[in-house]
Amino acid sequence: MTSPPGAPIQKIVKRNGNEVPYDRDRITTAIFNAAASVGGSDRETADQLANRVEDILAATYGAASVPTVEDIQDIVEETLIKEGHARTARAYIRYRAKRSEARQARKLQDQFFDHIPYKKIYEVLRWNLDHNCDSIDHISQVIEDGHYPDLVQAVEKRYHDEVSLGAEQMLERIPGIRIVIIAGPSSSGKTTTTIKASERLAEAGVSLKAINVDHYFFDLEMHPKDEFGDYDYETPQALDLELINQHLSELLEGKTIKTPHYDFKTGKRTLDVHEMKLEKNEILLIDSLHGLYDAMTHSIPADQKFRLYIETLGQVRTRHGVFMRWADNRLMRRMIRDSWHRNLQPLQTLTHWHYVRRSELRNIIPFISTVDYVVNSAMPHELPILKNKLFKFFPEAMEKYQDDPKRQDAYIRAKRVHDFLIDLKEMPTDEAIPEKSLLREFIGGSKYKY
Repeated sequence: MTSPPGAPIQKIVKRNGNEVPYDRDRITTAIFNAAASVGGSDRETADQLANRVEDILAATYGAASVPTVEDIQDIVEETLIKEGHARTARAYIRYRAKRSEARQARKLQDQFFDHIPYKKIYEVLRWNLDHNCDSIDHISQVIEDGHYPDLVQAVEKRYHDEVSLGAEQMLERIPGIRIVIIAGPSSSGKTTTTIKASERLAEAGVSLKAINVDHYFFDLEMHPKDEFGDYDYETPQALDLELINQHLSELLEGKTIKTPHYDFKTGKRTLDVHEMKLEKNEILLIDSLHGLYDAMTHSIPADQKFRLYIETLGQVRTRHGVFMRWADNRLMRRMIRDSWHRNLQPLQTLTHWHYVRRSELRNIIPFISTVDYVVNSAMPHELPILKNKLFKFFPEAMEKYQDDPKRQDAYIRAKRVHDFLIDLKEMPTDEAIPEKSLLREFIGGSKYKY
C-alpha cells in the first residue's frame, strides 16, 4: 500500500540519485519473497514487519525524511533479526548480495542496456521527446488536443523506415548472405517486421523463403516442464536443433528436403512432410524467437548469416520518471493476442510470463551483441489502446496473487503495469491504427495474414 497523505515518508532516493514515490508494498513484497524462499506463506506478517520498518525509518531519520534504498534495506535486515525472523533475514541478505553482484556486472557493460547500445536507446528517447510522446502525461495531452492520429502516422513512418533500412543493408551483402535471421523476444513484432522486410526485398527482386521452425518441436511429452508442471515451449531445447542444422546445410547445398509437421492440438510431430528447396533468387529466412541462439544455426558460417533483432525499446515514463519496462510492453501485447488467437485468458498469459522472461534472459538477450541490425518496435500510441483493453485485469491479478507465494512474479508485474498505466488517458477505439500496422498483429484487424 502506498504511503497515505500526511505519512512521514513520501519519497525515497534510488541508487541513481533520483527521487521516487515511497511505496511500502515494495518492502512487504521483498520480505514476503524472502520468507517464501524458506517456506513462509504469511503476507500479513510481512506487511506488519514492513510497518515496523516504516516506523523505524521515521524515528531514525525524522519526519518527512527521504531515505535511500540502502537505508531501507539495512533497516529491513535489522528488523527481521530483532523480530525473530532469522531465516528470513538470511534469505533477504542473500537476495541483496545477488542484486549487488548483478549491478556490478552491469557496470562492466556500461555502454549497453540488455546488450542494446545506449546510442540506439538515446535515439529512441530523442525521437519521443521531439514528438511529444516521451511520457504518460504528454501522450494523454496529445489525445486531449486531438493530435492522436498525427502521432500514429509519425510512429508508423518511423518504424517502416527502420525496417526498410534494415532490408537495404541485407541487399548490400548479397550474394554473401544465404540466411536472414529475424529474431526477438515474445511479442516484439517479428512476424510483421518479416513481412515488411520481405516487401522491400521483393522490390529488388529478392525473395525470402521461410523455414517454419515451429514444425521442429519435439513431441509435447518430451518438452521440459516448469515448476507448475506446464510444458515449456519457450526454451530452444524443445526444438530438434540437430535436425534443423542438418536441413539448413542441405538447403544451402541446393538439396530438396522434407521438413516435419507439428500439430499443436495433439502435441505430436510427423517427419518428412513439407517439401522445400531454395531457388536461385531466394534467401532462406528464419523467423524465430530463438533465431540468435547459436546452436540453432551453428552449421552455417557466420558470414553467410544476416541477423536482425527486434525489441520494444520504449522510452516512455510516468510523471515520477519511471520508464516502462520493455518486457511489460510485450506482455500486454501478448495478453491481448493470446485471448483471441490461443483462447487464453489474460491472467493465464500473465502467470505464464515468468518463464517466457526466464527463457529470454537465458537464450536471447546474451546473443544480441552478434546482430547486424536492431529495429525498435515500441509504439507510444499503442499504450492508450492497450490500457483500454487490459487495465481492468491488473487490479484483479493483484488481489488474486498478492498472498500466493508461488505467484509473486505475477503480482509484482501486475502492480508495476497498473501503476504505470493508471494516469494515462485511454483510447477507446483503434480506428486510427492502419490496417498494416505492427500493432494489428496483436489487437487484430490486420490486412496481413499471420
